[in-house]
Amino acid sequence: MIKVNQISRSYGDVLAVDQVSFEIPGGEIVGLLGHNGAGKTTIMKMLSGYLEPSAGSIEIEGISLAEHPGAVQRILGYLPERLPVYPDMTVADYLDYAATLKGLEGSVLCDTVRRAVRDTELQDKLLDPINTLSRGYQQRVGVAQAILGSPRVLILDEPTNGLDPSQTQHMRDLICAIAERATVILSTHIMQEVDAICNRALILNNGRLALNEKLGDLRATESLLLRTSLGQPELTELISSLSAVSSGEPVSGESQLYRLRLAAQNQADNAAAAVAAAVLNAGGELFQLSAEVRDLETVFREVNTQGGSAHAA
Repeated sequence: MIKVNQISRSYGDVLAVDQVSFEIPGGEIVGLLGHNGAGKTTIMKMLSGYLEPSAGSIEIEGISLAEHPGAVQRILGYLPERLPVYPDMTVADYLDYAATLKGLEGSVLCDTVRRAVRDTELQDKLLDPINTLSRGYQQRVGVAQAILGSPRVLILDEPTNGLDPSQTQHMRDLICAIAERATVILSTHIMQEVDAICNRALILNNGRLALNEKLGDLRATESLLLRTSLGQPELTELISSLSAVSSGEPVSGESQLYRLRLAAQNQADNAAAAVAAAVLNAGGELFQLSAEVRDLETVFREVNTQGGSAHAA
């Protein structure tokens, strides 16, 4: 469990993060989204203990980051966007050094490094200098150091940046495997990344939290899409007679497609049954009747166009 309460962070006169609060249950993969400069990286640095908040508090697994930073960092893994590796070191030497920095030693260190190498499929690159590796393999080295010690919280900043499609898929599979034993926070500007692997999305807008919802809830809307043989006058009369529907309007650019707004939340099934019966009773043919689903890109655009408002689920 991660609890963030009213954190802010300023750089001089610039307020990068403004009173952000959220909670993340254990075991979720959370996508942290926002335009460049929205505050994503600053929040991740504060969660990792790299930066202190100017105000507010952070608890990870019930431990205060401000009061016990060492205890938090021992259960946390962090992959920054630009990993500060030593390019002349071999993969094996670097991971051994990173494990030592985390306080591991002896057989525990060896077992931990071996497990991280296996999980990231770096066996064939152990003796290669890091600067000779491809971008994809360098990212794997970054993930390997982040998962040393089996952290219960993993923070990843743009983990697929610069990867080709096959490398991206491998990284996604790896993140999903890690999430079976850890909470993962994934900062990215790629909507497909969040759609593919995340359970929840946090969207930042100008340093403030504009949205915090599970992806399943986020995609759902309180409207139905209807395509029928009925003309607009007949359809307008039909809609006005239904208590389950509050209004309806044509969908721009779509012939004979109407968007019907529900009169009550979470009543899409009841409303759909009423609409279908009414169309058939009016002698019309029913071509399409479905709940409208928003994609993540649409939600992101709405939040950033309208300024957004904070939600919790």
